[in-house]
Amino acid sequence: MKILIVDDQELVLLSLKKCLNDLGYEVMTSNSVNDAKEKYDSYALDLVIADINMPENSGEIVANNHDDSKNNRSGLDIVQYIKNEKKHETPVILLSGNNNEDIIEKGFALGATDYLKKPVSLNEIGIRVKRLIGTSKTSSPVNKNKFIQDKVIGVVIPCYNEEKRLISEDFQKFVNSNLSYHLCFVNDGSKDNTLDVLYKLKTQNEGRISVYNCEQNGGKAEAVRLGMLHLAKQQQFDYIGFLDADLSTNFEDFDTLVDTIKNSNFKIVIGSRITRMGADIEKESARAIISKTINFIIRKTLGMDFKDTQCGAKIMTKDVVDDTFQTKFLTKWLFDVEIFMRMRKKYGLETARTLLCEKPLNRWVHMDGSKLSFKDSFKILGQIGQIALHYR
Repeated sequence: MKILIVDDQELVLLSLKKCLNDLGYEVMTSNSVNDAKEKYDSYALDLVIADINMPENSGEIVANNHDDSKNNRSGLDIVQYIKNEKKHETPVILLSGNNNEDIIEKGFALGATDYLKKPVSLNEIGIRVKRLIGTSKTSSPVNKNKFIQDKVIGVVIPCYNEEKRLISEDFQKFVNSNLSYHLCFVNDGSKDNTLDVLYKLKTQNEGRISVYNCEQNGGKAEAVRLGMLHLAKQQQFDYIGFLDADLSTNFEDFDTLVDTIKNSNFKIVIGSRITRMGADIEKESARAIISKTINFIIRKTLGMDFKDTQCGAKIMTKDVVDDTFQTKFLTKWLFDVEIFMRMRKKYGLETARTLLCEKPLNRWVHMDGSKLSFKDSFKILGQIGQIALHYR
């Protein structure tokens, strides 16, 4: 039995194809409406699964906004083509994160057989497929804990001599259970075996992990910048963010940042360690005083009341990447502050304040070697002054 899956997001195609292959079905994929029509005409298909929000042609960029009415028409064209133009009875399942009842009603009016709203489990998709076209003779069980989310997220993780951390099971576990995340590891001129470990991870998770290799160490700011620009070139990502390789911020907290941005009009959501500061103050009062002083100066420089700008956990819309990552940052440590300064310059202070959101993290772990020295702390003060002069 042959199934055609149509979706412009590679991660969705990979997940659905593997799920249905495991169930014993023969699966073909397409990433645009026109290509799907050509494949439909070329093969005797038993089922079509099509996402509503898709471009007509491969590589066409779809605007990221809350009004999907225009974009939805192209996805529904597949139902129109099969049911009304070809007059075929081939079942079509519509798959989408859209909850617009008018769009759903239109899909059924055109002849859609079923509708599944993201997020949806692979197990439920398998059940619906079996109900429509029957069970294959050879099939494997589907993991009930795997979901296709309504958004696809790209995450940049800069790595410098991170071999020991990368061989842990954390990254592998995350990739296997979070089907809508793509991790882009940026090797920042590592001198250990980090690059070899990264390529091994990529081989084991083709399509879910990519590696961007910088032969020379350029600092975290440049590694993140290059990784963000690399992901921004790909159509499939709804949002792009970055994390530190030490996993001081865990993936569950990062999920919370993603949920915040996708259910709002914010352009950037920032993870904040503020809920952990009480413990830090008791243990290291001198360091805490310096940190508070630096934070006070940063707030005054930005004109924004952020509690913590330096946490390595941020998620943003793709247009922010296009607007703020094109040119190199002045500093290696305070590029987060520079991102906000560039937002302020583009939108104006008052508007920028409404586009940025700070979200407290539930967990923060200081890894060995992740803290700045007292000497570095004083260097930061000079860099803040450099930023203030440059952007004003």
